[in-house]
Formats: sequence, C-alpha cells, structure tokens
Amino acid sequence: MTTLTIPQLYEVIDQTWPAARRWTENGWTLRDGQGGGKRASAATLATPGADIGVAETAMRAMHQTPLFMIRQGDDALDAELAARGYEIIDPVNIYILPVEGLTDVPIPPVTAFEIWEPLAIMLEIWAKGGIGPARIDVMRRAAKKTAILSRWKEKPGGVAFAAIHDGVCMVHAVEVLEHQRGMGVGKWMMRRAATWAQAQGASHVAVLCTKANVPANRLYQGLGFAHVGDYHYRQSAE
Repeated sequence: MTTLTIPQLYEVIDQTWPAARRWTENGWTLRDGQGGGKRASAATLATPGADIGVAETAMRAMHQTPLFMIRQGDDALDAELAARGYEIIDPVNIYILPVEGLTDVPIPPVTAFEIWEPLAIMLEIWAKGGIGPARIDVMRRAAKKTAILSRWKEKPGGVAFAAIHDGVCMVHAVEVLEHQRGMGVGKWMMRRAATWAQAQGASHVAVLCTKANVPANRLYQGLGFAHVGDYHYRQSAE
C-alpha cells in the first residue's frame, strides 16, 4: 500500500483500538466501549443527516454518555452538535510515516523490546498514565498486535501498544515515566514498533496525538511523521 486515504486511516483506528462491539444502524456507527476510552465508545456518522437523537438513545442504553467523533467532512454534524450544547473534547492529530523512515537507525541494545502479553511492570506504567484494565482489554481485542517496553539507564522507561490493520501499524497508549522523559525513550519505542511492523509486512506506521500534547507532537514531527488528518469529539454536557 503506497497511498492511504483518511477513511482508511479511520478504519485502522477502529481495528487497532477496537470496541467490544461495533455496528451500523439508522445512519450511525455505534460502539460499545465497555470503559475502553473515547476511541472505542464514540458514535460516528454513517449517513449524512442521520437523526442525532437516535444515536443518543443508543448510547444511553449502553450506559454511555452521548459522545460523537467528528471526522473530516462532518462539518454539518459538528455545527448541529455545537448548537445542542455539545462541547469539543480532545482535538487529535493523525500522523503517518513509511516504516523505512523509522528503521534506518539501529536501536541500541537493551533499549526497547516487543512483548505480548504485557508484563506487570508494563501494566503499572500504563496505570500511572490512566490506562487501566478496560483499555488493556481493548488491546487484547486487536488481531495483530504487540506491546513495547523501553529501558533507559537500566530502569523501565516507558510502554506503548502497536497493532496492524490493512498494512498500517498504529501505535497507541504511549506512556513514558515522568523521570525518564526528554531522553529519547519515546523515539526508541516508535522505532521498535516500526521494526516489528516491517517484519509483519506493514508499509506504514501511524500514531494519534492530541493537539494539546506539545511534547508528543514535537516528538512525532521530529521523527518525520506527516500530519495527514484530524478529528475531535463532541460530548454531551450531561
């Protein structure tokens, strides 16, 4: 795969950070997230002009606060939700890079490892970053996956999760311990994920980053990732 479209990348997000259940009805794609975060829970528009109330009712039936992911081209939905008092949550950048852009530098020995299932120390690092058991369950639902553990100065440095769909390895849940930040830990984890992805036959590495996370955006841009798209959420005030 050499050319990736934004709709393809949205599907990569769904497949590499999967809801417990995803289905489309009445003009909406709905997700039962079971506590796995916004990506696994938000409704997305399948048919322009679909009734927002139908989606709200379906999400409340799952005991989820109504939440919509606003994707490229969803301007009318965005405006209607704003008029209903829905607030913008977490504008996100979508980045992508051919795997060769991250496999050109040898990874220093004993710096980053591919491990699945996650070790206890990995779960502890994720927990410190607010990534608890429900999100670990999301990871387990992905089909082709691994996790990355980084070591720096002979101590655990950080963790990340990587999964592949349609030739794209998307990296999620990147967490670096506070005292290990600013030392290249994130960089080596991304390179390790790319090495794994290349061995699995993937052509690209992608990553999502909230626009507010300035250090992480700087990391991905510094590695050569191209910003190719965006999305944000609208959440009910309830």
